Amino acid sequence: MLLFITVVPPNINAEAPPFMEVHFIDVGQGDSILVETPNDKTILIDGGLPKAGNKVVSYLKKQKIEKIDLLIATHPDYDHIGGLIHVMKSFEVKQILDTGKIHLTRAFAKYAAEIRKQGIPKKVAKPNQRIQLDSDLTIQVLNAYQKDQSNNESSIVLKMTYNEMDFLFMGDATIKQEKKLMEKYDIQSEIMKVAHHGSDTSTSLEFLREVNPQIAILTFSVDNDYGHPVERVVENLDRIEANVYSTASFGDIIIRTNGKNFFVFPSRDPTDNLLRYSV
Repeated sequence: MLLFITVVPPNINAEAPPFMEVHFIDVGQGDSILVETPNDKTILIDGGLPKAGNKVVSYLKKQKIEKIDLLIATHPDYDHIGGLIHVMKSFEVKQILDTGKIHLTRAFAKYAAEIRKQGIPKKVAKPNQRIQLDSDLTIQVLNAYQKDQSNNESSIVLKMTYNEMDFLFMGDATIKQEKKLMEKYDIQSEIMKVAHHGSDTSTSLEFLREVNPQIAILTFSVDNDYGHPVERVVENLDRIEANVYSTASFGDIIIRTNGKNFFVFPSRDPTDNLLRYSV
């Protein structure tokens, strides 16, 4: 198992800050991310394909999750919302944030029907919106749906900040959105979920240099039919010297942080080595 940690001198007189955990769940070709905030709130970002619903529910129960305070559907493609139907049937969901974009597919129809059936409060994400959920955590929406945008262009992009640690969740946003984000926001982040499973539609070198992530997470299946991740994206990540983890190779990946230090715990280790990483 690989372990990455930033190291700072301890202050023995200071009370230890609480930990936050971010789980990148291995759902094959799709996204599903669980965030356990410093003050014990739960956020689920996407749910993978419909067939991944059982895996997501099982994983959440293993983590002793009893409710979901905020469910975020980054966009209505079925490899992001498909598994959420089973999640909603299995857990109390307090509220939902999505793009408000309608998608004429069976998966989206089931997703929308389950929200209506349960009467779950739902809001539409807006660019530059701040999500108030945990007083120790800053959550900012950087990208959301605007008229005449595709599903991927409409992906909710989130920057989540806990003390000195920044997480950037890119959904399936494209290079077009990356350019806009560079113009409008401070996007530097220690941890980055790479957009669109490493597709050629996203992840320009210019953008990566602005983000400058220490850890880059790729979510895809080994046997996917799309060629993810493409060589250009892998080369770009190598050029910025990011440490790359993929769910395809490492399985479920947990990042644990107190806002200053972070550890990365993969469920599988292809190399069987234990490494330490210092900044």
